[in-house]
Amino acid sequence: MNPDWKQIAIPPKATIRQAMETIDQGAKQIALVIEDDCHLSGTVTDGDIRRALLKGNDMETPIEQVMNANPVTGLLGEDAVLWQRTMQRHSLRHLPILDRKGCVVDLVGYQMPSEPNRTTPVVIMAGGLGTRLRPLTEKLPKPLIPVGSKPVLETIVEGFASQGFENLILCLNYKGDMIRDHFGDGERFGVRIRYISEDRRLGTAGALSLLPEPPEEPIVVMNGDLLTKVDFVRLVEFHNRQAFVATMAVRQYSHQVPYGVLSIGDDYRIEALTEKPVHRYQVNAGIYVLSPEALHLVPGQKFYDMPSLFQRLMDQGRPVGSFPLRDYWMDIGRLEDLEQAAADFAEMFE
Repeated sequence: MNPDWKQIAIPPKATIRQAMETIDQGAKQIALVIEDDCHLSGTVTDGDIRRALLKGNDMETPIEQVMNANPVTGLLGEDAVLWQRTMQRHSLRHLPILDRKGCVVDLVGYQMPSEPNRTTPVVIMAGGLGTRLRPLTEKLPKPLIPVGSKPVLETIVEGFASQGFENLILCLNYKGDMIRDHFGDGERFGVRIRYISEDRRLGTAGALSLLPEPPEEPIVVMNGDLLTKVDFVRLVEFHNRQAFVATMAVRQYSHQVPYGVLSIGDDYRIEALTEKPVHRYQVNAGIYVLSPEALHLVPGQKFYDMPSLFQRLMDQGRPVGSFPLRDYWMDIGRLEDLEQAAADFAEMFE
């Protein structure tokens, strides 16, 4: 591992001026925003600073207000070819490499990678009612709601196509004919699309019992209301390398308590005081990789959700894992999230 990344590390409270000095001295056109000695909070580039200044920020603005808080990263233990591929897809010059705790251990530079072909089946759950998005979903199914210049499901399909995934299956229920009419056989998107029609809602895992044929390799399963820049090739390679039966992509969710938190002993004595602590959790991102043997546990024609499948696998002692997702990710299930996704779309997807 190369320790040179520490030369371009700055704390979240560093100013834009200090960040510019660090970037200039490091000569890598990037600075890493680090807290707790190693935890990656974000990255900042010349472009981030330029945009911040154009928006009216001054040189003393804390860098945490203008940094990229969701930087693309690699994982320690991955093949270096995957790191190079990630940088190519995101037009990056450098990629921070993190360990399983989210600490930076390396910073690798870009070299031209090769792109493998993928036969992995992809199942997209596109049958939800979208009740939280009413009245928008009274006339359109949630996957066809436009975000930016196109329906959210079209962005998802194009994302898989751009990474070489050609075998897509859409699970339909509510207003499914509208989705079928929009995508057809998938030819105009460079993929082959087949459809599963649920005559009743089967949940995020139950529809897998309706697959046209048992898969012979791991499959990717994704909710159809997500906008993300996740590298699905990396996700599948991670699943295979770790020899998991099921892998769940997870996002880090942070919550700061706005008060001082006390630890009080039995005699009412204050034993510890922590001012405004930050708690970090790993949450389900709605993207999965399942090996064929995991699908054997999905009951036929019965409502069954993905957490229940993962819990059953864990109860049986099967190897179930998590893939840390730090790429852009947005669930558009609520109106406020849909509005945020629309604001992000041009920068992230165009």
